[in-house]
Amino acid sequence: MDLGLRWKLYGDGGAPPPGEVVRPQERLSWGRTAGLGAQHVVAMFGATFVFPVLMGLDPNLAIMMSGVATILFLLVVQGRIPSYLGSSASFVAAAAVVSPEGANPAVLTGAVCVAGAVLALSGLVIHLLGPRAVLAAFPPAVTGAVVMLIGFNLAPVVADSYWPFDQWIGLLTMAFVILATVLLRGFLGRVTILLGLVFGFALSWAADLLLGPAALPEGGSAPRVDLADVAAAPWVGLPEFHAPQFETSAVLVVLPAVIALIAENAGHVKAVQEMTGDDLDRYMGRAIIADGVATSLSSAVGGPPTTTYAENIGVMAATRVYSTAAYYVAAVVAVLFGLCPKFGALVAATPAGVLGGITVVLYGMIGLLGAKIWVENRVDFGNPIVLVPVAAGLIAGIGGVRLEITGTFAIEGIALGTLITLVGYHALVRLAPAAMRPAAAPAGPLGHGHTDADSGAGLLLGSGVDAMAAEEPAGAEEPDGGPGAPAGPAQRRAGGSGGAEGRPGGGAGAG
Repeated sequence: MDLGLRWKLYGDGGAPPPGEVVRPQERLSWGRTAGLGAQHVVAMFGATFVFPVLMGLDPNLAIMMSGVATILFLLVVQGRIPSYLGSSASFVAAAAVVSPEGANPAVLTGAVCVAGAVLALSGLVIHLLGPRAVLAAFPPAVTGAVVMLIGFNLAPVVADSYWPFDQWIGLLTMAFVILATVLLRGFLGRVTILLGLVFGFALSWAADLLLGPAALPEGGSAPRVDLADVAAAPWVGLPEFHAPQFETSAVLVVLPAVIALIAENAGHVKAVQEMTGDDLDRYMGRAIIADGVATSLSSAVGGPPTTTYAENIGVMAATRVYSTAAYYVAAVVAVLFGLCPKFGALVAATPAGVLGGITVVLYGMIGLLGAKIWVENRVDFGNPIVLVPVAAGLIAGIGGVRLEITGTFAIEGIALGTLITLVGYHALVRLAPAAMRPAAAPAGPLGHGHTDADSGAGLLLGSGVDAMAAEEPAGAEEPDGGPGAPAGPAQRRAGGSGGAEGRPGGGAGAG
């Protein structure tokens, strides 16, 4: 079996000239490959250890398992899809419900373990039925609503858990992240969360020196930066492992995130396809299976869920080096970082005010990625079949509406909002008169017209059954070859998949 572990040396091993790329099965010299691997480590670092901290999980274990997950992913996809698997943001909102402030980490990881298994089974179905199955089950209207629910449900966490500890540090950190995201270019523009953490840490340390300890919301005061645990932690050692604990109510809260992960993985496959020019549709199911297995494996030992990282796709877009060898280097480096408890203690010492400033931006961006899916797919909210279930699901989910099934079992929040949106949408599509039903998606594979690897959401942006049909300009000529001929390259670039009525095609941004 070909596992993609053999690489052909690109040219003389030097950087590719303008217009050329290094393909996944090629590599530069091992020295340059190691340097690229280091870039990938830095690119994934900020989010990979921030999200576990927000979920109350061990950041050391998260870094280590991200390396293990990446190696597993590359083996399952046979080295065809260069991607790095870091900690997923899609489960942060569920973590705030299942394990508030890290109170029940075993219950949280148990629920995530089940979600990983569901994701892997979904990938198997997609592998057998083809990538169009993604859009059939989760059209952009539904996917966008679920992603928006995940992000906006986290607003109270920022307001109640992080921001009150040091509002001015939070405000300045937030301002830095916003400015850095807009003003910085190239590689620095892709690691603004990491830069924001460094800035906030330094600012908090300076505030302790100049202003003294910060006042606590519950009374008293404490230093913003406390490095006592860092000094006491050893340089080498294993991270903290724990076994998962399974509870049905927690699993139901976590499961909606699977929809976001399916969309995210599919979107990243399309982004890599655009950059490499390879047809990767047949590997989409494998990619989702790999992420599901990696998520279950990570959570089985106490780690966070995983997902493919668009920050690293951005590195590939900048360097034009798509070699999977660099990802193996990054994965090994991540495993070594995970064996340094002193590093984990440093991450855990991040001041709450700094997390407040970062999460204001981060959670808002997660929510707005749902709107981005709607916009890029031209979802038609003028159609009540689309509008009504999405509107009801969003209010029920974000507002915390609770549906009590029994005295001890209830569905609320994201789980209830997702259920209302998903069931309501598909039910209305089937019950409504034919004239009201959204236009059918074009035949053929998912489109891949969107190639901006740095634009934001690492989520599926394919044409869906709820996309608005583009109006045909008056007097428009048929494409070369007549009405039945396939669209040419220029038409595909302009109209995505070149499907029915020129609806925009898929692709992915980077999340």
